Amino acid sequence: MIIKQLSVFLENKTGRINDVVHALGANGINMHAFSMAETADFGILRLIVSDVEKAVEVLRAKDFAVMSTDVVCLSCDNVPGSLAVVLEYLAEEQIFIEYMYAFAQADQAHVVIKPNDMAHCLKVLEAHHCRVLGKDEL
Repeated sequence: MIIKQLSVFLENKTGRINDVVHALGANGINMHAFSMAETADFGILRLIVSDVEKAVEVLRAKDFAVMSTDVVCLSCDNVPGSLAVVLEYLAEEQIFIEYMYAFAQADQAHVVIKPNDMAHCLKVLEAHHCRVLGKDEL
């Protein structure tokens, strides 16, 4: 199942992440997962949120550069080696992972990935009976 992820481009200056988080919270938008990456000139805040369309509207109104990207969130046991098994399935099928980030909920690890071939990635995960989460399961 495909999930929409937001990428927010931020100036490298104090308080910019807080500005995003505050704007989302003030508008009743929950952040389910996020990752922050930094380059020399700007940061990229990647977010899975409760209401993508509203978040885009709110952030653009605050002059943030925002884009939406398709990602997949898989769930595996939160034990050593569990993720390695799933990543091996993808590697065997020549699926390149552009980036990923993870979070845990109790005994499950949830991993958000951006594959180079979404359709093939989903087929491989399904063929190996991997649990893929929908937006409402986060």
